[in-house]
Amino acid sequence: MNYDALLLVSFGGPEGAADVLPFLERVLKGRRVPRERMMEVAEHYHHFGGVSPINSQNRALISALESALANRDLPLPIYWGNRNWHPLLADTVRRMAADGIQRALALVTSAYSSYSNCRQYLENIEDARREVGGGAPKIDKIRPFFHHPGYIETMEARVRSALDRLPEARRASAHLVYTAHSIPLAMARGCAYEAQLREASRLISARAGASSWTLAFQSRSGPPAQPWLEPDVCDYIRSFHETGAGRADRADRAGRADRADRDIVLIPVGFISDHMEVAYDLDIEARACCDELGVRMVRAETAGTHPRFVEMIVELVEERLSLTTARAAVGVLEPWPDRCPPDCCPSGR
Repeated sequence: MNYDALLLVSFGGPEGAADVLPFLERVLKGRRVPRERMMEVAEHYHHFGGVSPINSQNRALISALESALANRDLPLPIYWGNRNWHPLLADTVRRMAADGIQRALALVTSAYSSYSNCRQYLENIEDARREVGGGAPKIDKIRPFFHHPGYIETMEARVRSALDRLPEARRASAHLVYTAHSIPLAMARGCAYEAQLREASRLISARAGASSWTLAFQSRSGPPAQPWLEPDVCDYIRSFHETGAGRADRADRAGRADRADRDIVLIPVGFISDHMEVAYDLDIEARACCDELGVRMVRAETAGTHPRFVEMIVELVEERLSLTTARAAVGVLEPWPDRCPPDCCPSGR
């Protein structure tokens, strides 16, 4: 398959205080989220001057990818369009059409399958193409890469770096807590999101030599009566504090060390780059929870621009260009298809 551009598709985020409310109103359009909840989230952004870190991280990733593609003699121009804020996806697709781009490969800034992590982006792409009209390029999405060896190796490196920030004598007993954005159970039942997260967490833990780990969720935004994936990360931290091990998925079942001798490593495995759900919900809220309880915590970095992660993206581009026949994946789950079936990952609404 021939492609003449790479399109980075992301969530978007405000770039200043004046952007915060228009951005959140766009995110929440059509959703039954009370305004007081929206204003509460707005304060999270204002804590950082109204600037989401996702934008600078996307720019850094584009720069790293431009160099990596050129080094592999794949000089594809890279475009960037967002679901919720500038540069908006339709504006980017319009610019691509004006530049004569006919077929592009889209990298979505999520490693997983679900409505909000995958199918909604496919809908966003098609909505943008419809808005642009007949001259819009054909755009194909890169498959979910949660168990690509490049992603697993990147996150292993991030976990090891986080463990290295602990005193050497405490590293072996540290408990890994993987986190991802929670979604409604009605949505989760129709997709493999939770299974993919657990598989990625298992693979990373095994490579890092860590036997004590769990998966928790964060950043839920729905009405209190609506069930979402649990446990919430702060609830889990409290459970960890009370029991010394919490509801660990591995290893701690045979015997639990006293909590005074335990550290937790928070790993935002569900996010490939920092944005507000990492910068505020983990670095501020989860940190405050740990400090209040006296739980020692370090937070692993997201994949970001780690060289192995950038290399993985290039490998996925080569895969779709048919420069390689391999469809790299590790673990027990098969590589995800390049094109999703029409009924996959329903919204659950």
